[in-house]
Amino acid sequence: MNGDLLAALDYFEREKGVDRKTLLEAIETAVLSAAKKSVGPARDLRVEIDRKTGAMRCLAKLKVVERVASPHDEIAITRARGIKPDAQLDEDVDVEVTPAGFGRIAAQTAKQAMMQRIRAFEKERIFEEFKDRVGDILNGTVRRFERSDVIVDVGKAEALMPHKERVPTEEYMAGDRIRALLLEIQPTPHGPELILSRSHPDFVIRLMELEVNEIKTGQVKIHAIAREAGYRTKLAVMSLNDKVEPVGACVGMKGVRIKNIVRELNNEKIDIIRWDKDAKAFVNAALSPAKLRSIEVDEASQTVKVLVDEDQLSLAIGKRGQNVRLASKLTGWKIDIQKNETVRETFEGKVKGAVDALATVPGIGAELADKLVHGGLPTIDDILGADTADIAELLSVEEEQAKTIQEAAAAAHEKASQPASPAGA
Repeated sequence: MNGDLLAALDYFEREKGVDRKTLLEAIETAVLSAAKKSVGPARDLRVEIDRKTGAMRCLAKLKVVERVASPHDEIAITRARGIKPDAQLDEDVDVEVTPAGFGRIAAQTAKQAMMQRIRAFEKERIFEEFKDRVGDILNGTVRRFERSDVIVDVGKAEALMPHKERVPTEEYMAGDRIRALLLEIQPTPHGPELILSRSHPDFVIRLMELEVNEIKTGQVKIHAIAREAGYRTKLAVMSLNDKVEPVGACVGMKGVRIKNIVRELNNEKIDIIRWDKDAKAFVNAALSPAKLRSIEVDEASQTVKVLVDEDQLSLAIGKRGQNVRLASKLTGWKIDIQKNETVRETFEGKVKGAVDALATVPGIGAELADKLVHGGLPTIDDILGADTADIAELLSVEEEQAKTIQEAAAAAHEKASQPASPAGA
């Protein structure tokens, strides 16, 4: 036992960096608990381990008396002087009370105590090593999976990436090299646990800081971020240096900086816009690439009403409402997008006017006028310039009738071309 204990102490001190004195104290405390069960009641019981030989013994502090009344607390003077020749009455003497066969119990207890202290030391070391790195990006290797959580080896420790901190579009395999944000160090009954995240918005911010030197040096600031991990991120940036264009700095020459970040995020889309204190300008930029018709700001309700043309509506809202949702998070304004009906109303009004004008031509009427206008012949000049066969096909009539319609159009054109008669003629 003694040799094994010393060898184990040497190994853990050398390989694990655990202080030998700390381990011995932990073993003595654990063995003392076992000794109390084996020895029974004893005054000031303690366990000592010889630092050179590893030998263990149990000692009790007994009071020297003439006649022993309490064997657990007292020792006769004759016996005491056999241990300490100059022992005196009422003096305390250390007496070995190691029970027979205690070595096996002590060995098992020492082993358990040593392993517990080493595990505690490992966790303390992990906390000390990583406590100042919360918020940093760590490199690691996927080791295994516990349900849908990912266990990542980050060097001297294992970290946990919970399911909620995973990116829903990403799949991981054991052995994959990944980078993730050290989100927090979470206390647990088993010690501190490193929690990683690839879905947190701060992960994108840290990547930007690593890639964009102007952000690292404080010339460009990320004012706001909105992210739906795996799909799209919107960043609002501002420059603290008049000579630095913030969006260009983030994108980089030929887009190389942003491409590196998009690659790390497995092709997640990233929109970088310039922050503006003016709500209209900020919302307009946040809803890009959609082109907006008009913007109205209601300060009281913190709402921005946006009008867009019909062809820009789906672009402004985005797939499943993602674009407007992220723009709202980014700007802090509730955004109400409505379709601009003015263009449609103007177009429909022109169509109706053309139909009404042709309907007044004798020989055409309202029904044929409607077909002609919607078929691309909205004016008399258009009818006169068209081929008779094309008109017949458009109206689904014989060419003879189509010719009659053209003659009616010609008559109307001639009448409109004649100068008006003088008044009173």
